[in-house]
Amino acid sequence: MFTLPDLEAAAAIVHAAFPPTPAYAWPLLASRAGAEVWVKHENHTPTGAFKVRGGLTYFDRLKRERPGVRGVISATRGNHGQSLAYAGGRAGVPVTIVVPHGNSTEKNAAMRAQGAVLVEHGEDFDAARLHARALAERDGLEFAPSFHPDLVVGVATWALELFRTAPPLDALYVPVGLGSGICGAIMTRDLLGLKTEIIGVQSTGAPSYALSFAAGHVVETQRADTKADGMATRIPDAAALSIIRAGATHIVTVTDDEVAAAIRAYWTDTHNLAEGAGAAPLAALLQEREKQAGRRIGVVLCGGNIDMALFRSWVLGDRIV
Repeated sequence: MFTLPDLEAAAAIVHAAFPPTPAYAWPLLASRAGAEVWVKHENHTPTGAFKVRGGLTYFDRLKRERPGVRGVISATRGNHGQSLAYAGGRAGVPVTIVVPHGNSTEKNAAMRAQGAVLVEHGEDFDAARLHARALAERDGLEFAPSFHPDLVVGVATWALELFRTAPPLDALYVPVGLGSGICGAIMTRDLLGLKTEIIGVQSTGAPSYALSFAAGHVVETQRADTKADGMATRIPDAAALSIIRAGATHIVTVTDDEVAAAIRAYWTDTHNLAEGAGAAPLAALLQEREKQAGRRIGVVLCGGNIDMALFRSWVLGDRIV
């Protein structure tokens, strides 16, 4: 999908907007996990999540190859939409985002603050995605999918930074929504000639990629029942699945309770706030603690955009702490 020079060029585009995000080995997480744990802090990007990298590279090509585009439309639960809104604003291209009803109020507000026009439709991400495609055709807009080569090469720059910052990693846990994050990590590892095992993470309530990985073909689910909205996908992307099956060792599924515990661990051990998908890699590592004991492990904190109401009810249980 891309070469190392492509990846280096994407990194230059990303770093024109913001510097590399930090990667730290946190001692308290090491004590908790029984392994050396390197955290890639993608919660420190301008939108609080790793997706913004892909938005920047997507709009860079769009402006060069289609300078007269009327606007871009997409669907999201939040971070992909913030990415497009941020990058579209920098490129001077109008952005419309379709979100499902009941979507995160704070992520909706963030997308509007970045300049996006929001449309609410459907009960989940996949229904919103179908509506966005229909609006693109009706209104003559460019539809930006959540998985696209220009997005993947941009998103992959987080993995390039991590692999060049941390000592050699034995394994790296990456959450799977539609697949850009893990596919970028797999391809970057291969381009750098590294031996790091890459392990996908999904929710037990939204296991479409885990089921597809085991079956060897796309398996759709009827529901995506998880509070970790960044992993709430019912319909896997076939191209992404192919890359994941070829390059990942396995996919771990984690419960919402395990994710909530990982969010609390991030807060107590590093004083960083993680959203559900951002904490899922740590939850998976803690689930596989015995298997990874004594190894050097990477986890990507891919985003920190959690609503206060969700944080209080899910993570704190409305306790005053």
